[in-house]
Amino acid sequence: MLHVHIDKIGEMAVVECEGRVVRSDAAFKLRNAVTSLGDTRIIVIDLSKVRVIEGGGLGMLAFLRRWAQDHDIQFKLFNPTKAVHDRLEAANSFPQSDFASLHEMMTLLQRAGLQYSWAA
Repeated sequence: MLHVHIDKIGEMAVVECEGRVVRSDAAFKLRNAVTSLGDTRIIVIDLSKVRVIEGGGLGMLAFLRRWAQDHDIQFKLFNPTKAVHDRLEAANSFPQSDFASLHEMMTLLQRAGLQYSWAA
């Protein structure tokens, strides 16, 4: 089972995932959550609480990466567990630039927070 929670900060959305992405219903749940964020400029998928990801989940992340590019949205993966990172690396579909480091994530959050405070 996959639980998804979205935090929006200005034009950035952090999609926090928890559980397993092994069945199609979990992959579709992730797709629906991410594609509902078409009005954002940056989408970060937080994988820190995902224990397992299988082929359907890997395929869906690849689809979402292409979808974000087509919509001029920056797409980042953040903090995957070792098991998930190993699966992503084995799939060879995600360049290192798709992964946000902690430093990059802090910078993105700071910029989004500044933009958000200016808009308020």
